[in-house]
Amino acid sequence: MPVFQLSRDIVFPSPELAEPDGLIAVGGDLSPKRIIKAYKSGIFPWYSEGDPILWWTPSPRLILFPEEFYVSRRLARTIRQNVFSVSADSAFEKVITNCAEQRSENRNETWITQEMISAYCHLHELGYAHSIECWKDDKLVGGLYGIALDHVFFGESMFSNMSNSSKVALNALVQHAKETGIHLIDCQMRTEHLTSLGAREISRTRFEELLNKNIQKTTPQQQWRLH
Repeated sequence: MPVFQLSRDIVFPSPELAEPDGLIAVGGDLSPKRIIKAYKSGIFPWYSEGDPILWWTPSPRLILFPEEFYVSRRLARTIRQNVFSVSADSAFEKVITNCAEQRSENRNETWITQEMISAYCHLHELGYAHSIECWKDDKLVGGLYGIALDHVFFGESMFSNMSNSSKVALNALVQHAKETGIHLIDCQMRTEHLTSLGAREISRTRFEELLNKNIQKTTPQQQWRLH
């Protein structure tokens, strides 16, 4: 299958035309319209500094249904004891920057480039990108961010500078999802960490069916507030 070179038009090829590894297109830009179009189609950008923008739609796809989130006894105890305070949309740029720094430490490079940070901070300002923050003694120690479209949250990355902090953030996201009608959390690609918390793989075809069912509108959301 050829990898498609994107033009100025905000269009993507059918995900069924992706390479076996999920690569579907190259080029384009990180404008809000293009990114929202991509996510609605089950496609996301992922590339390294100095490379052209690469667009992916992997199969199988790792997803988490909020009702299937697994809370271990240890995590339940951490939540019950209020070890961390949790907020939403109060430190988006700090969260995405921490995610980028953590990736750099683990891999000596990061796919969360400065261009990506700027693009997603802009999406946050527009009401599309949201974050969950975990705090300990007024210090940001964990969190996650992603894109929300109608009844779907597309998780992008999470970080943890203290044990269980990212899990507490994910638990807060799940509770928020249940309260606000988010039916599906996209986790993109398999990790043992996420599968241990209840995420599972489904086919690209099934994923597209779920997107079509759960995304009827792409209007931005108000700033998130946790109850």
